[in-house]
Amino acid sequence: MKKLMVGMALTATLATAVTPGFGSIGGNQEKAYAATVTYKVTASKLNVRSGAGTNYGIIGSVVKDQTLSVVSKSGSWYKINYNGRTGYVSSDYVQSSGTTAPPAESTTYTVTASTLNVRSGAGTNYASIGSVTKGQKLSVMSKSGSWYKINYNGRTGYVSSDYVQASGTTTAPTTPPAESTTYTVTASTLNVRSGAGTNYASIGSVTKGQKLSVVSKSGSWYKINYNGRTGYVRSDYVQASATASPKLVVDSFKTLGNAQQFILVTADNYDTKSAKIQTFEKVDGKWKQVLTANGVLGQKGFALAKKEGDMESPTGKYTIGTAFGRYANPGTKLPYRKITSNDVWVDDSKSSLYNTWQQKPANGRWTSAENMDIPAYDYGFVINYNESRTPGKGSAIFFHVGTNYTAGCTATSKEQVVSILKWLNPEKNPVIIQSPVSELDKY
Repeated sequence: MKKLMVGMALTATLATAVTPGFGSIGGNQEKAYAATVTYKVTASKLNVRSGAGTNYGIIGSVVKDQTLSVVSKSGSWYKINYNGRTGYVSSDYVQSSGTTAPPAESTTYTVTASTLNVRSGAGTNYASIGSVTKGQKLSVMSKSGSWYKINYNGRTGYVSSDYVQASGTTTAPTTPPAESTTYTVTASTLNVRSGAGTNYASIGSVTKGQKLSVVSKSGSWYKINYNGRTGYVRSDYVQASATASPKLVVDSFKTLGNAQQFILVTADNYDTKSAKIQTFEKVDGKWKQVLTANGVLGQKGFALAKKEGDMESPTGKYTIGTAFGRYANPGTKLPYRKITSNDVWVDDSKSSLYNTWQQKPANGRWTSAENMDIPAYDYGFVINYNESRTPGKGSAIFFHVGTNYTAGCTATSKEQVVSILKWLNPEKNPVIIQSPVSELDKY
């Protein structure tokens, strides 16, 4: 069984940097990269998302002990190279062999205090070497505890992170809280401030046990809805509350039996060729969504009653058959067959080999068959439709590569097809359901 490999290990070569006189702060010594740092997945399966938060779409997944190529860190998320594109994984489920984290994505910060001392080390016990003023832009090199290391007039300085705010980043400077959006106050009384820092005015307070609606996180502050206006509270004094998981469309299905993996293909109506593809997996008895992608159906959409050559995709629930491709197995656990130039799928309704995979020459065994050695079949799998091989009911129904329309199959980008192939596991009895949204209650 092949594992999905996501890039190479992260290598960093900077030596540990210690500011003179830093030792008086004990364990708060700042470290840059030292030696080679390898990141590995610790969860059995970990979603890769398109952005740094659970509100971003899932673009794939990685599995336990996989090695990741980490680019940087944004809040509690690692930015990684994933199949040639940028992805994000939660840092809670990734572990490094080194002791340091990658640098935060944002390097430009803005001063929020009217005047802010710049010190020679990461602490108020260090001497002031100058000051910066409100609105001034800072070039942040790294973070050590609650202090930012900055470039200050050609030398190294440190400012308190409470009085600067990320600005001008390629990604959002604030990180949405993971999973739960409801938090509980743990302090007896907690000030709510007008901005993310103790220098901002208090606009009220909350008390122990009170529930807060958290919008996002900025540094060590949570942005909340407070009496109809925006407020900020220190994250040290609130705790995530258990919230009910959002109900998934798969939770309403009653025909999935012992399936633990499920692919759902939906369209707005019978006549559209555009489809939405979603994948789900049952973990600890609960369905979890794995992937969402855009896809296409037959040129004429879904079929009310599928017929050979009607350019429509069949609706219904089907098991998943052999995976195939014109190249080597990309890492699927399904039975895999590599396509050759002689491979065809028989679509001759009068042939005894109708709706089966065969090899040329025909030698009178069929009068028509579909060539398998084409780009659309670079990768894919067989949807087990018309297994009884009823003449004229339709043949060669696959899930394959394509972004325009098909002759009756379901298709999506090559990247998504490969991702789904790697995810599918025959031991989990995967099934696929294809249906207009209005008829999902049938299942």
